[in-house]
Amino acid sequence: MEQKSGSLIEWLMPLAFILCAAWVTWHMPAFILDWGGDGQQLSEQYKRLDVAPGMPVVMGQYIDIIDILALLALPVLGYFGIKTVRRAAMEYESWGPLDRVSVFIGRVTMLLVVLLTCVMLYEVFVRYVLNAGTLWANELSLWLAGFVFLCAGLYAMQQRSHIRIFLIYDMFPRWLQRVCDCVSTLLIVTFAFFLVYGGYGEAFAKFGRWETFGTAFDPPIPATIKPTVLIVVTLVAIQSVINLISDWNNEPVVHSAADDIDEDEIERLKKAVGAD
Repeated sequence: MEQKSGSLIEWLMPLAFILCAAWVTWHMPAFILDWGGDGQQLSEQYKRLDVAPGMPVVMGQYIDIIDILALLALPVLGYFGIKTVRRAAMEYESWGPLDRVSVFIGRVTMLLVVLLTCVMLYEVFVRYVLNAGTLWANELSLWLAGFVFLCAGLYAMQQRSHIRIFLIYDMFPRWLQRVCDCVSTLLIVTFAFFLVYGGYGEAFAKFGRWETFGTAFDPPIPATIKPTVLIVVTLVAIQSVINLISDWNNEPVVHSAADDIDEDEIERLKKAVGAD
């Protein structure tokens, strides 16, 4: 059983992963153009005419060495992030290899919430204190919130913390509960299959032309969110199957309102305020 280590590396890995992913995402048009994409408008918009003399250019006209390093760093940081992530005391005790992936994505999501909050606070400060609002904060907040909403769903599935109604489920014998679990998992997998099957073409098209939001900041929200929806839904379906296998031999649990009370957290709060 993994326990929370509190090590700094556990949070540095997700943060570094976010920074590299942000760099690669923002420079994705360069990868698209150099690695098989086309489109005159995209080419004219992102063509690097100001490359300094002697600046190394790798793999083509648009990609530079920093882009390549950031791209190569993503799987490395993802691997070590998954290896170093630790289960917190209040988290679910299922801890297989694929559970680690979901928990690492959960850690990334937690840091995205922090970044989202910082962006919103910065916008409030410059707009209402300095009277100089930004052109990018609103769209960037929306962009980050989209990723948070999607990735948090995967973490909730791994933690078994999504909304469930147990009133009838708890009255069933264990074999019938397993039948219900199989049916619900089958529905999730079926939904994921048809969503990916029906949305793959549109997602690929939006990504290929790097469709943007059409505002002054003009972030590529459609080009990134649509493919992310399909990826995360697929991961949720895989996680639901993992949950079914992992929980198959668990003893029946009778749920109550007391399940939402975290005794360890209450004790920590009592110590923090000096209560007995």
